[in-house]
Amino acid sequence: MISGRTVLIVLFLLSAGQISAQVQKNVPLTVAKNARAQDSLHRHHRPPVPQKDITDKLHFLFKKKKTDTVVKEVQKLTWSILPAVGYTLTTRAAITFTGNAAFRTDTNVANTRISTITSSANYTENKQFSVPLETNIWSKGNKYNFVGDIHFMKYPQASFGLGTNSWIGNVDSMAYNYIRFYEIVYRQITPNFFAGGGYILDWRYHITYNNTRAPIPDDYELYGPQSTTLSTGFTLNALYDTRDNSINPYRGFYANLTYRDNLQFMGSNSNWQSTIIDVRKYFNFPQDSRNILALWNYDWLVLKGKPPYLDLPSTNWDTYSSTGRGYIQGRFRGDEMVDFETEYRFPLTADGFLGAVVFANAESFSGLDSHRLQQFQPGWGAGLRVKLNKTSRTNVDIDYGFGTQGSNGLFVNIGELW
Repeated sequence: MISGRTVLIVLFLLSAGQISAQVQKNVPLTVAKNARAQDSLHRHHRPPVPQKDITDKLHFLFKKKKTDTVVKEVQKLTWSILPAVGYTLTTRAAITFTGNAAFRTDTNVANTRISTITSSANYTENKQFSVPLETNIWSKGNKYNFVGDIHFMKYPQASFGLGTNSWIGNVDSMAYNYIRFYEIVYRQITPNFFAGGGYILDWRYHITYNNTRAPIPDDYELYGPQSTTLSTGFTLNALYDTRDNSINPYRGFYANLTYRDNLQFMGSNSNWQSTIIDVRKYFNFPQDSRNILALWNYDWLVLKGKPPYLDLPSTNWDTYSSTGRGYIQGRFRGDEMVDFETEYRFPLTADGFLGAVVFANAESFSGLDSHRLQQFQPGWGAGLRVKLNKTSRTNVDIDYGFGTQGSNGLFVNIGELW
């Protein structure tokens, strides 16, 4: 899935001085006192040379003066436009135009979190078209946080069956149109703890499918093919977040629990319930270094009922398309998904312009008509990081990943995947 976070290699920057709007797509930021403490920590670790990003390098290349100043806080509306091209296993070549805006609803910068609006238009070599709109709006005093995710997608995609025991050669083609509407409202309980609820809708229509092994039925046909599916209902949400930065954390803890209840009386094909447990931890390793060890557990579980096939938990279909590097989107699918990931991030240059990562993951899914997890499938690889914006710590990520059964490919992103 292409979204604001899967914008790929940047070719041209408009409003380069406003790139600071490339911030905060996960929810939420830490409070100001934690940010100030983190700033103090990184002043201690800061290298003796100014930090550089792509705009610094472009100014140097074209012999234009640019002063290395301390990052300024976002106080008024700032925006940026990023035309780009890139590549993923799912899309192949892709062309993307992304725009975003950042602002504060209160002039008291020290106590107000940054609100963001991000949108893009994407077209790929696989004839996939998508337009996402993602919003993260904070009320004055951070009392409420309104988080929205709206997508329209025209999306041809491969299907491999159910469970992690499925064979990569058993691939069938699917295509559909997809409309997503999510809106969640969080209420601050303590400085780092939030709770709330929302409305959620997934509507897929004009679904077509080609079984390459007909007349032998495959998992999709055995599960129950449908030409149109609608899953809609309410969510309950709880969030604890002490990260110093949501795009590229240096330290902190993040835990998000979502309970989803889809209801027939609201239009759903069936009544079904699911939960997502998302837990992340970041710390310096070694302690006094600039190297970051990141750990992630993402569990997506159907609790009761029978979701439509395309609404089942699936590889790389989490909100920011991050799970299972080394595998194509939708490679594994099932009622139950358990995913473990780790990544080691370290700088290659003292000015922070270049960095690198090594990563590993393992995920397991249940099979057809079962909630029992099958074998774990590992993924692993390495990647390069190029600093797009030092203000928000936004990187261009270029990773190459490997999986089992010969799965491998290039993965390119804007911002750390998690």
